[in-house]
Amino acid sequence: MEIQQRINQQRVQHIIDSYILMGSEAEAFEAYLGDLLRQYPTGLVELALVETLVKSWLTIPMSKGIPFLDAAHAKLKHWQQQATATVSLTPNQFSQITGLDAQAAFAALTQSRPRFPQPAAESP
Repeated sequence: MEIQQRINQQRVQHIIDSYILMGSEAEAFEAYLGDLLRQYPTGLVELALVETLVKSWLTIPMSKGIPFLDAAHAKLKHWQQQATATVSLTPNQFSQITGLDAQAAFAALTQSRPRFPQPAAESP
């Protein structure tokens, strides 16, 4: 595993550990998270985790474990189905919530756009 992949995985793990998101099914959670990280750019997974976290703050008790990852996965699928992925957080908000540099996560959003369906180009 190259150094950048390890750093990216540590960033995701930092978000999970900071908010105790794993829940009681550690093995299943790790396997599901691994699947998400293989399917989507790490930065997009970070953004989906944080957007899901913010939405979950309004729910008591807050969703954790597999249900939390299900919600984050639904966000990723939604972004994939849209012409453009719309993130409700600003880079500053992301940094305040995670303590991480937002540039890596938001750069992944920009870099991954070609993977998402693109609208048909209009002729001039």
